[in-house]
Amino acid sequence: MVSKKIKIAFRILIILVLLFSFAVVGVIFGYNYVLSQEKRFEALSAKIEAGYYDELSADTPGVVTVVVNTGDSTSDIAERLRTAGLINNTFIFSLLSKINGFDGSYVAGTHYLLKNFSYDEMMYFLTLEPASVKVMIPEGATYQEIKQILHKAGLTFDDNEMDRCMNSTNLFVDYSFVSKIAVSEDRDYVLAGYLYPDTYVFDINASPESIIRKFLDNTATKLYDDYYTRAKKLGMTMDEVITLASIIQSETGRVSDMMYISAVFHNRLNSKKEDDHILGSSATINYLIKTRGGRATIRHTDEQLNIDSPYNTYTHEGLPPGPICMPGSNAIAAALYPEPNCNYMYFCATGDGGTAYATTYSEHQKNVKKYSANWDAADSAVEVDDNGIKVNEDGTIDDTPETTKVTDP
Repeated sequence: MVSKKIKIAFRILIILVLLFSFAVVGVIFGYNYVLSQEKRFEALSAKIEAGYYDELSADTPGVVTVVVNTGDSTSDIAERLRTAGLINNTFIFSLLSKINGFDGSYVAGTHYLLKNFSYDEMMYFLTLEPASVKVMIPEGATYQEIKQILHKAGLTFDDNEMDRCMNSTNLFVDYSFVSKIAVSEDRDYVLAGYLYPDTYVFDINASPESIIRKFLDNTATKLYDDYYTRAKKLGMTMDEVITLASIIQSETGRVSDMMYISAVFHNRLNSKKEDDHILGSSATINYLIKTRGGRATIRHTDEQLNIDSPYNTYTHEGLPPGPICMPGSNAIAAALYPEPNCNYMYFCATGDGGTAYATTYSEHQKNVKKYSANWDAADSAVEVDDNGIKVNEDGTIDDTPETTKVTDP
């Protein structure tokens, strides 16, 4: 009869043999898996190049959207894949990810995967560029218009969260120009004016903070050191410069007129006559009209000209509390460098895209009488794009085709 000790020893031996066998099988499998890696991924690349996955998008039947966040570890991604029903075992995914050399290579952003994808396919696709869209933000766009443009392009951010970020300067104090903004309760959005108009590529599921950061990163490269020196020489802060530039941008899309219009505003702001400090810019009235859901026009009613708002430059002296749109480089440069030796105090639109200037109020009145007949036709001729925004050929926003005017209130 076999003793109890022999039985125990025999069982231990069997367990050791099985463990050794499993180890050998695992080594062989791993060895073969690594050796076949190049062939497997060459075949996968060939399928991609052949267009096998070209139709893979958010609209593909059975597609699963996976968002990889910045800083996610392989185990974080594996857990997200398991939750999405793409894998059953997070340990196996993490192990194969390490064997395949994908650890640390997964790209943050939105990715589209299918439930019938192999582990190789999932890992490979998570290392590719995420689903993104290219968006052109035109010069002169307001913050509300930018949100509209981004949503039209397919971005899925929450508007309320975006609004909070636009007013949360503490999130962006690492940008020197943001930390210098004078925050006022009268200001609609603290960061309005600083979402630099340009062409961007955004992940469709980008967070509001990351979207704004991409804008601010670009803005930081456009505000040169010389600009701060020049602003100081003018007795202005950079925020005041951007505010003035936004009005100039809204008044005209013509670069040739920007420096003259800037000169008019500088002359008014610096005039010894207190009454001249009223800028009387129709661009600010149109801004108020649009924020209330209306359409920008050339002619304004007395009621519109007296809208109770610190942004109304017909009823409030000096600059408004903040920018009314996103100015481009030409408008910013014009705000800093107005036309020299220019004595103009007024301007009005000619109705055909041009601008008429005047030094005295009587001269201005003559211009208004001469050109006002063209304004109604120009106003009715305004066309809008799919976003409800008119964009000039040069990429600027234009609600009132070069027809806004400055008058003496």
